[in-house]
Amino acid sequence: MTTQSATVPGTHQEVSPRARQVTLFLLTVTYFFSYMDRQILAILLEDIKADLLLTDTQLGLLSGFAFAIFYATLGIPVAALADRMNRVNIISAALATWSAMTAACGLATNFIQLLLARIGVGIGEAGSSPPSHSIIADLYPAEKRALALSIYSLGVTLGAAAGQIFGGNLTYFFDWRTAFIAIGLPGVILAVIVKLFATEPMRKAEPGAVESEDQPSVWDGFRTIFANRAAVWLVAGVTLTSMIGYALTGWTPSYLIRLFGLNTLQVGNIVAPLLALAGVASGLGSGWLANRLSERYGMQAQPLMIAGLKLLALPFLLAFYWVEGAWMAVGMYFIAVLFQSCYLGPTFAMIQTLAPLKMRAVWAAVTLLIINLIGLGIGPTMVGVFSDMLEPAYGEQSLRYALLIIASFTPLAIFAYWRASVALRKQAAA
Repeated sequence: MTTQSATVPGTHQEVSPRARQVTLFLLTVTYFFSYMDRQILAILLEDIKADLLLTDTQLGLLSGFAFAIFYATLGIPVAALADRMNRVNIISAALATWSAMTAACGLATNFIQLLLARIGVGIGEAGSSPPSHSIIADLYPAEKRALALSIYSLGVTLGAAAGQIFGGNLTYFFDWRTAFIAIGLPGVILAVIVKLFATEPMRKAEPGAVESEDQPSVWDGFRTIFANRAAVWLVAGVTLTSMIGYALTGWTPSYLIRLFGLNTLQVGNIVAPLLALAGVASGLGSGWLANRLSERYGMQAQPLMIAGLKLLALPFLLAFYWVEGAWMAVGMYFIAVLFQSCYLGPTFAMIQTLAPLKMRAVWAAVTLLIINLIGLGIGPTMVGVFSDMLEPAYGEQSLRYALLIIASFTPLAIFAYWRASVALRKQAAA
């Protein structure tokens, strides 16, 4: 066993501050495109349902499980490659793939064609996050990693909002097919820019870390992450939170359109920017606060911060589904998002800090596998299933109660983050 300080295959030079900033920016923009291409579907659901005569269950499959099964499972072999090969090349190829498949969604004329195109988007997006997490972990030391990954995670909030803004306007003035094509094609150009200007950093161990000279297998990644009690609770917390988040993000435009009579232009130009503002403030603020708390109290303070903020968000989230006025509901959701969008950057930063050097991408992929199979796969899909099940009794109100069922899992996520804090405190004291 030796301490690793040398590069491994696929690595390049030490990174200058400017190159570090450019690379983080490009990775964040790539993540932005990932979520924009993924979440544009949310604001198009009602138009697609009317055009292709689909059920809510079919819409849920398009939003959730059909996309997630390939996105999640292919992330594992991609992560294994990312721990051995040039990560920038992998990200660039993945970006070109999912962008082309997003455009292909606009050519679908039935459910099966749209399903296959969405599967293609999931296959492409599998190559983005694990290598990006690994690159950021090598670009920034542990004490600065939470903020860096929080900046990267802004791609979630801003990308989802952009999907609704552009999708809402394009489908209002043109149609849902034009929206898919116009959103997808620019990503192919971005893939070339990422290839040319993003930097592949040297892989570095944490100070004092002891690493094996042998390259670990994917199974080693599963074994080691589940042997770490703090990592298990972090994965549980982020998975439950993501299940709720994906469900609400994927169906909130339909909820506002179907139950309150808003149109795609109102959702895209008013609601989406408001939620983006709340998400950005929450993401950046929580990343900054997580770094400060970690410096003063240790890493165990970070999951406690997430649990506390999610607890503050819970009553506003529940109120969103009980109030009757459209803009009162939007106000409740704005406050909920302001507190609850605090988890991604700090959680992934903690997981990357806990991960062995040569398993950072694999640990990220294992985490994303669980998040996406359960969170992305089950969350939006079950909203559609519950909505169809409840529709005979509640009519259009069935979507309200379906979303409330998913939101009721929030206390379990809060509990998981609290347990992660306890485990981290015990590990620090050992």
